[in-house]
Amino acid sequence: MALKTADEYLESLRDGRTVYFRGRQVHDVTQHPVIGVAARHAAIDYRMAHDPAHRELCVVEDEAGEYSRYYQIPRTPDDLLQRSRLIEAATTEGATLVVLIKEIGTDALCGLLRVSSAVDAQHGTEYAPRVQAYYEHCRDNDLAVAVAQTDVKGDRALKPSAQVDPDMYVRIVDRNRDGIVVRGAKAHTSVSTNANELIVLPTRALGEADRDYAVSFAIPMNTPGLLLLASAFDSHGPQSSPVELPISAEHKMMETTTVFDNVFVPWERVFLAGEHDFAGPLALAFVEHHRFTAISYKLPLVDALVGSALLMAEMNGISKAGHVREKVVQLISYAETLRGLTHYAALMGKPREAGIAAPDPLYVNMAKYHFAHHYHDAVRNVQDIAGGALVTGPGAEDLESEATAPFYRKYYAGHGVGGEDRLKALTFVKNLVASEYGAYQEVLAVHAEGSLEAEKQMVARSYDRRAAVALVRRLAGLD
Repeated sequence: MALKTADEYLESLRDGRTVYFRGRQVHDVTQHPVIGVAARHAAIDYRMAHDPAHRELCVVEDEAGEYSRYYQIPRTPDDLLQRSRLIEAATTEGATLVVLIKEIGTDALCGLLRVSSAVDAQHGTEYAPRVQAYYEHCRDNDLAVAVAQTDVKGDRALKPSAQVDPDMYVRIVDRNRDGIVVRGAKAHTSVSTNANELIVLPTRALGEADRDYAVSFAIPMNTPGLLLLASAFDSHGPQSSPVELPISAEHKMMETTTVFDNVFVPWERVFLAGEHDFAGPLALAFVEHHRFTAISYKLPLVDALVGSALLMAEMNGISKAGHVREKVVQLISYAETLRGLTHYAALMGKPREAGIAAPDPLYVNMAKYHFAHHYHDAVRNVQDIAGGALVTGPGAEDLESEATAPFYRKYYAGHGVGGEDRLKALTFVKNLVASEYGAYQEVLAVHAEGSLEAEKQMVARSYDRRAAVALVRRLAGLD
């Protein structure tokens, strides 16, 4: 067992995996001008573990040895809080962009560890020891693990087995004594281009007719038949000057359409194979952990929105204006409500199956809904305070040219600040709320880790209505 260095992590990605970007195969993801940025961004987790300033938060030591805190199975509310703090710290190091290479994989492992024993008890299978062995393999080798859950779905009005093309959901197409063969595709698979392993989970509850789609497994990224079709969204940012795009020129997360073209999976890596009654519980168990990860990594982002508004208001000389104070209060309330709900979700967490502590689902989904529902309003407030210079200001070349730079330094001066510093602040805020990266974060707010409708459903499902009705019945004298 050893904690990987950042260099060792990057070297581990040179394994012959099949990746395509804008129609061309990428033979070394670490050297690609766009995907390489994502790989170096992901290395933050490995650098932090060896940094004395972060080591206590990043690393745990127990009877299993010394390993990444991400792989610590939460047993108490404090374990959940420490995990949240680590995710928040790593996202801060990523300049508001989550790292995710260990966060999401361990969310899936917690879900699998919780559900696999119940599957075994119901169906006489042997999934639990397989999951435990795989967890220890990932932990002991300090692996980066991606998760593929969302199927491409085809006609969303139809169940998997009723699709015109049966491959719209990942399914088992063959079983033999050595393992299974799967075919289909998953969408929106984050960090897959620069992970070591891929965990596949069901995306929804399934019935008997869809039993071949009730499948969960794990494979290395260089498995034959696994194709990673990388998204080209925001691919210009990583090739731009950090002067012009200080966040996205150096920080990037890749998503892929993940194709399983008759992929063979050995039985020891299979965690669900036709037990359709557990597809829904497994999907939900993962979500319970992963939405907590989501609200934890949103905290640096909302803090940056507050800081951007405060800084731009001061530099623009409008911090005492009534409408600006009102917008700043809205932003502070937005950010601190999210932080309070996140921490309370951990404090109210309870041990679930296999003694694994899960955050409180009511407060997790309230936090996620609060963040997503108000994010665009928060962005609008920052844009309003910052001003139109977000989109009419200079490019990197303008600030390097002797013919134009002096004019920008002179005419972009603000309240107690020179033009050079005000432009630096404007450039950061532009990247945050008025760029492809800003649009990326706006879409993530709506869709990542579950839609607004999914979160509302979970809030309604998790709330104890009986207690509220009983209170009113008692106060109204109805009992």
